[in-house]
Amino acid sequence: MRLEEDERRVANWKRWGPYLSERQWGTVREDYSEGGDTWRSFPHDHARSRAYRWGEDGLLGFSDRQGRLCFGLALWNGRDAILKERLFGLTNPEGNHGEDVKELYYYLDATPTYSYVRGLYKYPQGPYPYERLLSENAQRGFDAPEYELVDTGAFDENRYFDVGVEYAKASDAEILVRITVTNRGPEAAPLDVIPSLWFRNTWSWGRTTEGYEPEPRIRLGSPRMVVAEHRTLGIVELSVVEGAPPEWLFTNNETNNERLWGTPSLSRYVKDAFHDFVVDGNKDAVNPEQVGTKVGARLHLVLAPGASHVLRLRLGPAASGEPSAAAFDEIFAARIAEADDFYEERLPPNATADERLVARQAYAGLLWSKQCYHFVVQQWLEGDPASPPPPPARELVRNRNWKHVYSRDVLSMPDKWEYPWFAAWDLAFHMIPFADVDPDFAKQQLILLLREWYMHPSGQIPAYEFSFDDVNPPVHAWCAWQVYRREKKKTGKGDRVFLARVFHKLLLNFTWWVNREDVDGNNLFAGGFLGLDNVGIFDRSQGLPLGGRLNQADGTAWMAFYAVTMLAIALELAKEDPSYEDVASKFFEHFVSIASAMNTLGGAGLWNREDGYYYDQLHTQSGVVPLRTRSVVGVIPLFAVELLHGDVLAKLPGFRTRMTWFMENRKDLARHLAFDPAGEGRYLLAVASKERLVKVLQYLLDETELLAPNGIRSLSRVHRDSPYTVAVDGRDYRVDYTPGESTSGLFGGNSNWRGPIWFPINYLLIESLKRYHDFFGDEVRVECPRGSGKMMHLREVARELSRRLTALFLPGPDGARPCHGGDPRYRDDPGFKDLVLFHEYFHGDRGAGLGASHQTGWTALVVRCIDELSKGR
Repeated sequence: MRLEEDERRVANWKRWGPYLSERQWGTVREDYSEGGDTWRSFPHDHARSRAYRWGEDGLLGFSDRQGRLCFGLALWNGRDAILKERLFGLTNPEGNHGEDVKELYYYLDATPTYSYVRGLYKYPQGPYPYERLLSENAQRGFDAPEYELVDTGAFDENRYFDVGVEYAKASDAEILVRITVTNRGPEAAPLDVIPSLWFRNTWSWGRTTEGYEPEPRIRLGSPRMVVAEHRTLGIVELSVVEGAPPEWLFTNNETNNERLWGTPSLSRYVKDAFHDFVVDGNKDAVNPEQVGTKVGARLHLVLAPGASHVLRLRLGPAASGEPSAAAFDEIFAARIAEADDFYEERLPPNATADERLVARQAYAGLLWSKQCYHFVVQQWLEGDPASPPPPPARELVRNRNWKHVYSRDVLSMPDKWEYPWFAAWDLAFHMIPFADVDPDFAKQQLILLLREWYMHPSGQIPAYEFSFDDVNPPVHAWCAWQVYRREKKKTGKGDRVFLARVFHKLLLNFTWWVNREDVDGNNLFAGGFLGLDNVGIFDRSQGLPLGGRLNQADGTAWMAFYAVTMLAIALELAKEDPSYEDVASKFFEHFVSIASAMNTLGGAGLWNREDGYYYDQLHTQSGVVPLRTRSVVGVIPLFAVELLHGDVLAKLPGFRTRMTWFMENRKDLARHLAFDPAGEGRYLLAVASKERLVKVLQYLLDETELLAPNGIRSLSRVHRDSPYTVAVDGRDYRVDYTPGESTSGLFGGNSNWRGPIWFPINYLLIESLKRYHDFFGDEVRVECPRGSGKMMHLREVARELSRRLTALFLPGPDGARPCHGGDPRYRDDPGFKDLVLFHEYFHGDRGAGLGASHQTGWTALVVRCIDELSKGR
């Protein structure tokens, strides 16, 4: 009901949510340095003292959708050197595998309207080991594991606090906050809890255009309540519902220039005043007049072993009175029950209890990972009137061709600490699980990146803020098509307006791809690293040896995949509008031309007859060199597959006539169509023929090659004992199977496509096998795993891959979830065992989670795997 009210704008249920970033420091948009060194220009050490220009961050926080007024936690255990107001982690240069958050926190529940939200932070009772984490990781090389917070002994003997934060909406404008603090340790321990409310600084930059407000204020309203006043938000109160009145601390969200640069600050009371007051004991740090733009309600606790304390707060418009603790908890109980009912309707009824727990937390992480993303590139490049002008050279560093980008939207983030900025192909994948819980948001996000304040006039979709110019795999069309089909299947009616809006803008993007990446006009495409970072033997985003040129198996396959998806969308739209039949013909011919080039150009295209696999090819003056690394690059051609149904073709005479002519007059290309063996008038469009599909599957389903216990590896395990090497221009290049973290600094060293398991590629493969099976049925059966003697049809293979991926998060026979990498706490400790992390990628042999620890966006695709498994029961 709330989703419907929000869609119809009857109520503004999504105005408030967990839209606060986990990290604003160290981002491109806060970087005004000459050379674009984002990590050093705004480090963690500055974060507590320096006002952000483009956003805010906080600990398990909440804000309005424009990030104007923010709520979050501050904590102090009496021993830390720094007041804990945000998550700490290492920067890319500091970590031995790039940037990495060094905290334990979990997203446990959320509904799409944020009527109920729950998160958990584990706060050590001893001094936080900042220097130890920095120094130890600095000493470790690429081959060593990362030194984590748990390795420091910070959680030994359970000497930590569980800090649980829950939000429940009494109305679309009234938010109740319940903070439950539990001492897990063996001794009594003190804790200062400071729920904080502050305004994002929009007034210090000398701008008066939209979004830049005169300085608001927060003042004391009563001993238990403060009043925030804002020109567009109106009046918002924060009150403590029960217990003794807190100690209210007031300051301003202004930079402490004295601490950072030794110059006078603009305000007597500055951003880091709470730290100075609580940690350093400086009683003059806060404003005695009890007014400012940042306020905290300090409550000092001493908790016995195992004891808990509950804090209840209300955030919302002026109220005639505060709810009692009982009434407060009744609202929470109602919202929790409603959340349970919401997911009961959406989770597979025959999913196991463990699967349901995983799915619920996957959806929670997905919903927690929305963020208010504010970035106006032209203003960023120019600098602000009230700030020193940026060095002229910085305009040459990045994004100078994207001055039209004007983002002030809630966007789905890959990971709000490690990647607190949108990434085009990540976001598209996020929308597939989002479509199950909030289809309207899924559609709006897919449309949003195609709007004129994001998409380049040339048709390019911005990749991510480090370089909008980079090229991500073109998955936007397919993800939009999946969102459309899922809603149509559920409701019986597809949103054709959404589909047409996406299709029209993607016509521009497809044309951009054809004009930019098909250098020779022969339907073999490049594209650079295409999101797969270090998968290739060369850095594919840089110049190649001998001035060579790369024909990419993945770049070409992605374009075939793009073309056949656009064909499917055009045919769907043509059912009610015949004008789409012409453009459907265009994409039909694009697809078969790309498929032909990939399979036959120069003899065998990018197909290697000897190995039975698709490879990249390096073209130099000396000839053509196939780069014979068996990786996911050769799997991507399987994704380009679509069925044309006879009953649909019968209703589209214009398209059918053109297709028939093409098949009769271009028999050289028409061989890439397979006619339905069952005689039902269906056609299969696929880059990989049945024979080539089976050959590739021999590698995919071989546990000594690409098939891992928990999915498909990104690089074959055969390269562990037989690394692939190639000599070019007197230099040897080499690729080794590396199932864990990257052992090189290529692409920052913070991701690895040379062995680990990645969800988006696995999910695309699963969906492709299902489409192949829809056409071939039991005609195609393969041995899975290879050498087992067990034969499966392709739908059964898809289900087996779903099982292996889901098993990453489920307790095994020993009670351990592979994703936790063998940490016994998650197996044995009641305070850990039901907590699940959704990493960026997973170890190719053991399944341990790697990379970003909260990349629930595309790893939330596990919910679709759970659904697939349930259908086979």
